[in-house]
Amino acid sequence: MPLFLIIPVCLVLFSCQGAASVKAVTPAAVQDSIPKNLVLAADSIPATVTVDTVQKPVLAPYSHIVYEKTEVLKAAPGTKSVLFNGDGSKLYAMNLEGMSIYEFDQTTRSVIREFKFAPTKGTGWDYTTDKPISSYEEKPVEACLSHDDRILWVSLHNAEGIVPIRVDDNDENEPHPLKDQHLKKITVNYPGKAEKDSFWVPLVKTGKTPKVISKTADDKHLLVSNWHSYTVSVLEMDTAGFPAARMIDTIKTVAIPRGIAVDDDEKKSYVAIMGGSVIDVINNETWEKEEPIQVVSNPRHVVADTAGRLFVSYNKLAKIACVDPSTGKTLFTATTHAQPRTLILSKNQQFLFVTCYSSDFVDVYKINDTQFEKVASLPCKGHPVGVDIFEDDSKLEAWVCSYTNGLINVFSFKKK
Repeated sequence: MPLFLIIPVCLVLFSCQGAASVKAVTPAAVQDSIPKNLVLAADSIPATVTVDTVQKPVLAPYSHIVYEKTEVLKAAPGTKSVLFNGDGSKLYAMNLEGMSIYEFDQTTRSVIREFKFAPTKGTGWDYTTDKPISSYEEKPVEACLSHDDRILWVSLHNAEGIVPIRVDDNDENEPHPLKDQHLKKITVNYPGKAEKDSFWVPLVKTGKTPKVISKTADDKHLLVSNWHSYTVSVLEMDTAGFPAARMIDTIKTVAIPRGIAVDDDEKKSYVAIMGGSVIDVINNETWEKEEPIQVVSNPRHVVADTAGRLFVSYNKLAKIACVDPSTGKTLFTATTHAQPRTLILSKNQQFLFVTCYSSDFVDVYKINDTQFEKVASLPCKGHPVGVDIFEDDSKLEAWVCSYTNGLINVFSFKKK
């Protein structure tokens, strides 16, 4: 069966029955499970801001959150980022050193499926020594869901491209290798069960060391930041064809690009140029760069709210900021723990969660009209990197992955 067929757009409702339980483990136990010969990159990947087409539940209004508890789940070595689907029933964890993707059930905290890549030799990067190293191509970094959560796009750190995985139906992926195509093999494991599935997915070339993937709300375009190429790739999606996307433009940046926020109302994308002191502004109709936004230094991640404001993390300065992109002015800032990385907004956009890598904290802020108000600072060992949020009417859960210990901390808050 071909990888992608023309199928009607529909709301995919996920069933989460019969998943094996994931037990809480100690950081030391997970650390001991990491092979000693692996070089763990000191870099981290933020969760991408995307506008999903999947219909989301309407939540009851709230204006306060109160921390209640922390649960600890085992993931895999070097988990880089986490991403919930549109209705919050499933979370995908990209395990860079584990060369796999875990699909978690939100309710049971269980791993439903493991998508395991077959390794092929490649060249990686040691971010401590700033030198290339021998590694493997199939190291998942960041991800983005499109087409009603049917397609999971994943960047592979050392493969110079991204892959689309049909997560709604294994059979919609290519069962056999195709001649003259760049393909990656995936084996699907089901914890607690002997059965396995396998298929091939196409590698869509973008640039050297692809990182963040973001999309436009109409599911027509993807944007990918390429760390070592100093570029942003623009891809046009075509799920009826193979390999489901093609690169239509390459936008050069003056230094290392990182986070990407898409503002569909303004038809602009904002790219945090981590190697410099600007946020690049891209016109989503012409794919041309406009006048950049000048910022202080080392912007790593950027997210946008529906009011048009940008929220930025400054990795080296240990600060976050609220920026007005229409004027380029910084409206207000706050100090965080060391090395703030990923940012995520609550569903009502009144709270901002920040993973702070080297300091092992997750900082939580309420966003007021003219300032950030700190709500909590939660210890999170193992260098937290990625975060995404689940919410229902009564609670908010921040799922945070830590890179060096292979754990996911689930921080629960009561809404008021």
